[in-house]
Amino acid sequence: MEDKTQETLPLAERILDEMAEALIYADRDGIIRRWNRAAETMFGYPAGHALGQSLDLIIPENLRAAHWRGFNAAMLSGATRLHGRPTLTRASHRSGSRLYVEMSFALVADESGTAVGSVAVARDVTERVEREKAEARRTANP
Repeated sequence: MEDKTQETLPLAERILDEMAEALIYADRDGIIRRWNRAAETMFGYPAGHALGQSLDLIIPENLRAAHWRGFNAAMLSGATRLHGRPTLTRASHRSGSRLYVEMSFALVADESGTAVGSVAVARDVTERVEREKAEARRTANP
């Protein structure tokens, strides 16, 4: 993103930058083209580093094959498997730590209806998931 003050950015850009959830847009090749401030915070990469990189930047290595199968299928079919419903998955932080993230996905199409990319909205739910797992362990082993 260009270095502009918030006042000179269009309203839509200001909204995307100020939202609490991470917003990531990748083109049909899986290259990150939009990365808001919440994405910077959640994943640890400034926009200047993330933009132009593959989504592999935040996808744990063991999940990449499944991710790309789903991503490519969505690009070809023009539909996502979850139809916008959020899903719980893992992601990688710049520090090397793993996050639990709840993400929802949507395809972005051009005027002819052809998918040109995918937008994801993500929320870090690591604390909640770890708390639930700890509670489940306590319940299972009283």
